[in-house]
Amino acid sequence: MKFRKLSLPGAFEICSTVVTDERGFFARTYCQKSFSKIGLNAVWPQANISETKKKATVRGLHIQRAPYGEIKLVRCVAGQAFDVVLDLRESSPTYGRHEAVRLDASLQNAVYIPEGCAHGFQALLDNTVINYMVSQPYTPEYEDGVHPLDPDLNVQWPLPPNLISKKDQSLRGLKAFEPFITAQHQV
Repeated sequence: MKFRKLSLPGAFEICSTVVTDERGFFARTYCQKSFSKIGLNAVWPQANISETKKKATVRGLHIQRAPYGEIKLVRCVAGQAFDVVLDLRESSPTYGRHEAVRLDASLQNAVYIPEGCAHGFQALLDNTVINYMVSQPYTPEYEDGVHPLDPDLNVQWPLPPNLISKKDQSLRGLKAFEPFITAQHQV
């Protein structure tokens, strides 16, 4: 496993070594020792999975507020996704900036999203499946987010978005968002 720092403090792309043979492939997708060694969260009390049936669908940008702020480890297990991390941490030098990573099931890469950053993605293929490891249980009354098509974000979605849930369409823009306050140390 290789950890590549992204431009947002505490965010990483995690690249697995994929070994293939006539049977298929094998890759280590998580190692508690490797994560702990560089100071990343290594406890995941909840795991989620989502399937997006139609390519160009956008989900997010989602976040949970304190005291249930989440760290996420996101991996595409079928298909491909354009994965976006948006920094919403009040004291961050990159507040309001985002970074995107192309997740590909054949590469088995993942994105580590620190607490205080929102997450969303666009499915690049039909039937794209995303697996999420999260550091906090889902707590609906603390969920929040930023509208994924907010022009102030200027996210360059690779495909013209064709489907966004009503819930995500109702999210406010970045200028109306109250920054996320976190005491957690960012790597």
